[in-house]
Amino acid sequence: MTGGQRARIARAFAGAQDYDRHARVQREVAQALAARIAALDLPENPRVLEIGCGTGFLTQALAEAGVGGEWLVTDLAPDMLERCRARLGGSSRHRFAVLDGEHGTPEGAPFDLICSSLALQWFEDAPAALARMAGWLAPGGHGLVTTLGPGSFAEWRAAHEALGLEAGTPSFAPAAAFAGLDPEAPAVENRIEHHASARAFLHAVKAIGAGTAQAGHRPLSPRALRGVMDVFERNGGKVTYEVVTCHFRRAR
Repeated sequence: MTGGQRARIARAFAGAQDYDRHARVQREVAQALAARIAALDLPENPRVLEIGCGTGFLTQALAEAGVGGEWLVTDLAPDMLERCRARLGGSSRHRFAVLDGEHGTPEGAPFDLICSSLALQWFEDAPAALARMAGWLAPGGHGLVTTLGPGSFAEWRAAHEALGLEAGTPSFAPAAAFAGLDPEAPAVENRIEHHASARAFLHAVKAIGAGTAQAGHRPLSPRALRGVMDVFERNGGKVTYEVVTCHFRRAR
């Protein structure tokens, strides 16, 4: 991901003031991930790193699940980081830092837990980034993250393809790309979201800051976009999120 693309993504998320109301799938995925993390054999006071905290869905869910310890909570967008801090209510266990999770280096390594919920799909090379994060784990440490797979937004892409057009949705890494990091093989789950109209779908995507097109994509003309929206609505207005969960660890 180029510096310009990272800046565009950060600006989009910074402007997502209505994120919490529209990010239904993101909230559900974070809660499911928190439940899985709470079942791990973590130390009594783990050192925790969260990548891409957003407004704090996962951070809050983990706190409510009783995962304590000392936390470093990070995000690329300072505005999101501040909203996460506000959600946590100034907990003394949580430190907050702006961090480019793909290329930056966090302070305080090694960590007993590295976690992230639906942030890595914005990385240029998510599998390589996870391999680098694995080096930040303490002996016996766990990394547990979710990201989006290539089946995500398949219906929106299909509406473009029906008209001979190309969607600007990013190219997400398939689960197989993470297989070398997860000895159990990454888990894949489809979550379906329904929208009353194409306009409602596009509004929701923009509201959660996820409307940044793939680098180099040329926006459609208004006429072409109306055609895509019509096809999308005729096909039911549903959207698939292909959620990939990867669990990597370091031997004791």
